[in-house]
Amino acid sequence: MPADGQTLAPNVYDAEPIPEAARAEIDRLLASGDLFRYTAPEGAPVALLEQEFADLMGAKYALAVASCSAALFLSLKALDLPRGARVLIPAFTFAAVPSAVVHADCVPVLVEVGENYRVDMADFAAKLDGADAVMISHMRGHTSDMDAIMALCDARNIPVIEDAAHSLGTEWHGKKIGTIGKIGCFSFQSYKLVNAGEGGILITDDPEIAARCVIMSGAYESNWKKHPGMQNSYMLWQNKLPLYNMRMQNLSAAVIRPQLPLVATRVEKGRTGHDRVAATLNTSAHLTVPAALPPEERAPDSIQFNLCGDWSDAQALAFQAEAKKRGVAVQVFGLSDGNARAFWNWEFLGPQPDLPQTRAMLMRACDVRLPTRLTEAELDFIAAAIVAAAETVRGRIAA
Repeated sequence: MPADGQTLAPNVYDAEPIPEAARAEIDRLLASGDLFRYTAPEGAPVALLEQEFADLMGAKYALAVASCSAALFLSLKALDLPRGARVLIPAFTFAAVPSAVVHADCVPVLVEVGENYRVDMADFAAKLDGADAVMISHMRGHTSDMDAIMALCDARNIPVIEDAAHSLGTEWHGKKIGTIGKIGCFSFQSYKLVNAGEGGILITDDPEIAARCVIMSGAYESNWKKHPGMQNSYMLWQNKLPLYNMRMQNLSAAVIRPQLPLVATRVEKGRTGHDRVAATLNTSAHLTVPAALPPEERAPDSIQFNLCGDWSDAQALAFQAEAKKRGVAVQVFGLSDGNARAFWNWEFLGPQPDLPQTRAMLMRACDVRLPTRLTEAELDFIAAAIVAAAETVRGRIAA
């Protein structure tokens, strides 16, 4: 805070600090060199993390891996889908999601997403017949209509994987996101609620899926014996499945474990901060923050909003630049060069049908990070800067 009492533009890029409790365990691991999850006969940090995360989520099984992308890939492989299987995914997601589908020898089928960032259920239903699996990305923590999705998929016996990379702590009808589908996948990358730089974890209540994921993650020879339960299932799959070596190592687990007890507090702070900024943005006739669906209790660490009215691309870019001048970095998804969340940049998929609804949304949808550590003054600074930037650009238009 400067001497005149004015709030400086907040730094929204630094991740949450790592708890001091992690340091002693990291020092112990570095001194011992015991970084591989299977070195110890039992009680390795990764194994402890898996049990603690399963308990936190109310799931039977958890498997910690190198990234959420690895979790998504292993989930698809564990479903034993045929080569070329069609997997429905939202067209608004991160490029790693269709990449995981391709890596698993499946074909992504992109589904339209509306102005509220959620799956368009009419397009979803129209494309569901002929699908072999569904991977729902709760992108930026926005939950699609899971009641409708599960009803449609259950009626066809189509498995649902939840990409909950952005949704740790979010609930739907009081049920934790990631526990509604057959498998839930989470991220511990730096900009997520729990930060290990990289890392991921999957959860499931299905013992066969869990066993297959454990083997394929790299539990070679008899290392599966260091995972509790499911011993008959492991013996069934040992040497029958390829090893993809996507294991988490102990240092990552040591960083993650002390953060799990902080999740509830971070969720509460993130929701409070998001809603405080959203209330200000919604006072502007030029901006709107889509409301959550009624069953959803969000756990946001960023905010997304739409530019309302007849904005040209040049005006949207001018708004982005005006906000930056005021100290706030705003990303317009569809106007950022090479943005990995814009489906037309996923050239590795080859030619795709156009998705006009999703395209239109991305061209006017904006993204701002809101780390849970921000103070009320910093949140108010961000909100005021965004509104002022919009008013300035629209004022030029009116003039």
